[in-house]
Amino acid sequence: MTEPLVLYSVADRIATISINRPEKRNALNPELVALLTSTFNQAASDPEVKVVVLKAIGNIFSAGADLAYLQQLQQNTYEENLADSDNLRHLFTTIYHLPKVVIAQVEGHAIAGGCGLVTVCDITFAVPEASFGYTEVKLGFVPAIVSCFLLRKTSETIAKKILLTGSLCSAQEALDYGLITYVTNKDEIDPIVRNFALSLCNEASSNALMVTKQLIGQTTNPDLDRSLAEAVKINAKVRESDDFKKGIAAFISKEKINW
Repeated sequence: MTEPLVLYSVADRIATISINRPEKRNALNPELVALLTSTFNQAASDPEVKVVVLKAIGNIFSAGADLAYLQQLQQNTYEENLADSDNLRHLFTTIYHLPKVVIAQVEGHAIAGGCGLVTVCDITFAVPEASFGYTEVKLGFVPAIVSCFLLRKTSETIAKKILLTGSLCSAQEALDYGLITYVTNKDEIDPIVRNFALSLCNEASSNALMVTKQLIGQTTNPDLDRSLAEAVKINAKVRESDDFKKGIAAFISKEKINW
């Protein structure tokens, strides 16, 4: 029997959502994006849930888009790419606007779309060995949707460094940049995340947490919806470019790209 791509459990008012695709490095594809969106909506409406923890099964949090998905993008029409881009936007905004606090527990590399998941969470705990980054420009792609969130989480200077170089940064660097909240040793991260989530459950009002999260989002991102609408169109348009097709073809065949 095939394992579900997303696992969901609730204990002590804490929902745990686990990406369960370790054999594919927890890479994102349309099915996983849709399942994550529906599972976060499930947590949002679950009266037994006050805090949500997002984690991943295996040694990598998420390596971004999966290989078969990248191959399919080559054949998509602009309208199909527009719809696909909007699905990713919907996942990120679902997490960002969720009426409950979302904690990312990152125990492996979070790259491209995987780093996007981290960026839209409220609090992030990561192990020292984890790396973070947006590698899109190295593939002829553009980190359009995630940039709308990253620019509010870090400074413009840091966002340009991360997005334009496509280089990975260490957990400590991500902490210094304001991308994540805590760096925690692997043998301690489970109890520390649990205790942090329990403290929110036991020491803060659900309504106050929700309204405070909304307040922060609305005051720091007043033009978020407009920015995202533009980013979705840019995302879809870039997929038609020769550079994107060249970059993805080289990536799939594991060839060095000569830009």
